[in-house]
Amino acid sequence: LNINNGTRVETYVIEGERNSGVICLNGAAARWAQPGDKVIIISYCLMEDKEARNWKPKIILVDVNNKLIETI
Repeated sequence: LNINNGTRVETYVIEGERNSGVICLNGAAARWAQPGDKVIIISYCLMEDKEARNWKPKIILVDVNNKLIETI
């Protein structure tokens, strides 16, 4: 979700360098964001009902350099 322009894009993930703070969009998704845009990244998964009942999602808050501030 791009806060700056309101676009919503679903795409794949390529693992990057740990703790680099880099968020990079490739391919067609790259046309929907500019460097410096604020984005919300949402992750989805599939699980059985039994597992979902105990699932605790994580919300990661970062600073302007995408460095971890807090995990909720």
